[in-house]
Amino acid sequence: MHRIKKGEKMSYMKDWFTEDEDDIFMGSPKSKYFDISRQANDEIVEDEMDKIIERYAAMELILSQNKDEEFDINKQIDQYIFENGDEVARMKKGLYIEFTGDIVCRLDS
Repeated sequence: MHRIKKGEKMSYMKDWFTEDEDDIFMGSPKSKYFDISRQANDEIVEDEMDKIIERYAAMELILSQNKDEEFDINKQIDQYIFENGDEVARMKKGLYIEFTGDIVCRLDS
């Protein structure tokens, strides 16, 4: 395991989340998602995007439940991202992989 030394954290974390141009798949999960979504059938991509938006809407409703009118969900989300950026980046990377897999699985059917 790599130990992060004082002053090293930023460069180590930056390298962890940058494009993986030299990996076996030639690109990051984000770039692969967009490569595949550009090549896939428009109907499949639109359907998968609709599922993503539906999940996002449900999550916003869950977060806003039992909150008063002054509750600002965007402010809450921005604050969470600011405080938990590394964790959010890892989750985002995983979601790109999941969404790419969803499209690829549908291409074979």
